[in-house]
Amino acid sequence: MVLIHLAEGFEEVEALTVVDVLRRAGADAKTVSVTGEKMVRGTHGVNIEADLLFEDADYSACEMIVLPGGLPGADNLGAHKGLTDQIKAFAEAGKKVAAICAAPMVFGNCGILDGKLATIYPGMEFALKGGIATGKNVTVCGNIITGKGPALAMEFALALVGELKGKAVRDEVAEGLLFE
Repeated sequence: MVLIHLAEGFEEVEALTVVDVLRRAGADAKTVSVTGEKMVRGTHGVNIEADLLFEDADYSACEMIVLPGGLPGADNLGAHKGLTDQIKAFAEAGKKVAAICAAPMVFGNCGILDGKLATIYPGMEFALKGGIATGKNVTVCGNIITGKGPALAMEFALALVGELKGKAVRDEVAEGLLFE
């Protein structure tokens, strides 16, 4: 299972593209609200009903934690202690964590980027505390996957498919989406 986390002010394109592409690839992708309510409002006023509340999510069955960006969404994700504790535990265990746009700053603040390659929304490189900014659209460094921003949500989502399901499935989904 892949858990895509939603906080007030999340970037809609990044969250929904990831959910859609992962589900096309056959992944069990679920949205998780960290707000205490299932209905979460995105940064552009789009309301999304999450599949689960954070309190009901089963992290023992989770293969990957995903954080969409957006502001104040990324700030709100980073302020959720339960989520940041899970991110730290996943990183320590070598389990996959992924973030795009402003959200890699949550990883920086969690201290999991020390010496690792990462990317983030341009101009926010300072927030990759301990990380090495690549400037690439998507950066995979071991169990940490980071992406640059909204226009690259499809490339980011396909990279997640590649990490979870392998290159053949990634390429099949990309072809079906007319990507590349």
